Amino acid sequence: MSTVASVKRISIPQIRSRKGAEPIVCLTAYTTQMARRLDPHVDLLLVGDSLGMVLYGLDSTLPVTLDMMIAHGAAVMRGTERACVIVDLPFGSYQESPEQAFRSAARIMAETGANGVKLEGGVEMADTVRFLVQRCIPVCAHVGLMPQAVNIAGGFKATGRSDEEAQKIMLDAQAVAEAGAFAVVLEGTLEPVAAAITAALPIPTIGIGASAVCDGQILVSEDVFGLFSDFTPRFVKRYADLGSQISEAAHTYAQDVRARRFPSREHCFLPKAAGSAKI
Repeated sequence: MSTVASVKRISIPQIRSRKGAEPIVCLTAYTTQMARRLDPHVDLLLVGDSLGMVLYGLDSTLPVTLDMMIAHGAAVMRGTERACVIVDLPFGSYQESPEQAFRSAARIMAETGANGVKLEGGVEMADTVRFLVQRCIPVCAHVGLMPQAVNIAGGFKATGRSDEEAQKIMLDAQAVAEAGAFAVVLEGTLEPVAAAITAALPIPTIGIGASAVCDGQILVSEDVFGLFSDFTPRFVKRYADLGSQISEAAHTYAQDVRARRFPSREHCFLPKAAGSAKI
């Protein structure tokens, strides 16, 4: 009988119970290999629709499809044992009706094995959040700066600068919390507003460009590790510059190939017996 204890995945109730406790560590992941690297260190991995911009070079998250999210969600699940994994519902897959949202979320849950889904929207999406939660689908909400609303907002802009904006974000956050969301992402929200929402809500807030007092923090991994060079948001802290290392390694590889330094004998399959191999 094996004496090795199996790793137990962090559950939705455990994430929810972290309200006001130890901060929740979150990062994005889109691939199996990245998920394997991050899994031992984070509490929650988000398979975000940001993959459209980070992996596919799109201008926004809007073209991302449900099939894309399912494919990457399944890949991340294959690379994790410990982290709670949440998958974004992409634009157009849930806004039409609660029933449409359920069909999309059910596919994600069944085809990836993820722990839950995330959707954008506040007051207007509260009924959908409630509909999903009542049907056993955990929901992480997302308010403040909402990338899927980029055309309405006129770009990726911080929000909460006016009293009206601040009040709207507060009402949005309260609505999704009351509807049963287990956590809410606060993105691009002025620090005092995010702090006030965190104090008011009974569920964890996860900040991205928000407040240090949020119950957790999330960033796009490629931003953190210097792998996405097109644009670095102000709220990102780079902990490594792997992009430059990759470029330098590629340059060295190219030089070795052109100079016939690679492959050397140690990288070739050589005959075991004496004499030349017959072709």
